[in-house]
Amino acid sequence: MHAPHLPRRRFLTASLAPAAAFCTLTTGCQSQARLRDLRFTTLSEAQHELDRLAALIDRPQTADWTWGATLTHCAQSIHFALTGFPQAKSPLFQRTVGAAAFQLFAWQGRMQHDLSEPIPGAPALNPAVDAQTALTHLHDVIATFHRHTGPLHPHFAYGVLSKAEYELANAMHLANHLSAFDDSPVV
Repeated sequence: MHAPHLPRRRFLTASLAPAAAFCTLTTGCQSQARLRDLRFTTLSEAQHELDRLAALIDRPQTADWTWGATLTHCAQSIHFALTGFPQAKSPLFQRTVGAAAFQLFAWQGRMQHDLSEPIPGAPALNPAVDAQTALTHLHDVIATFHRHTGPLHPHFAYGVLSKAEYELANAMHLANHLSAFDDSPVV
């Protein structure tokens, strides 16, 4: 027996409902109300905002992590796509909740996650890391990602992603983290 036809928006909402709970189930997402609405689809777009923020003398923030620690965390995420994540959710989680969460984020054009949640198994972040060193490292990791032509490792939560999907995931990840720095509008 066929399921009744649902309007497209209702169907998408119903089919992505499990992903809407992703943040709560996996990391307990913090409120996003204090954050700027940044949206990037490429790492190059994110790099422009990185450089703008790096040039600011005063960089108000709502982030729990320092600027340098945040940059290190974002570099880790991109680096692990190339080398493998230290810990991963189960393959079942990746194929279901994780894949649905990524699809929801892609559909919304933005990611929302707990900005103080480290990558599982990643080296601890140093809050006193030199910000310029962390920025240079992040730019280097992005350049390495762009040059990479081999296979990528599954994301710890989203599972197997194509290079284009990984770029989008990391661009949205950067947008979410950078939104907690500087309270001026994006130009």
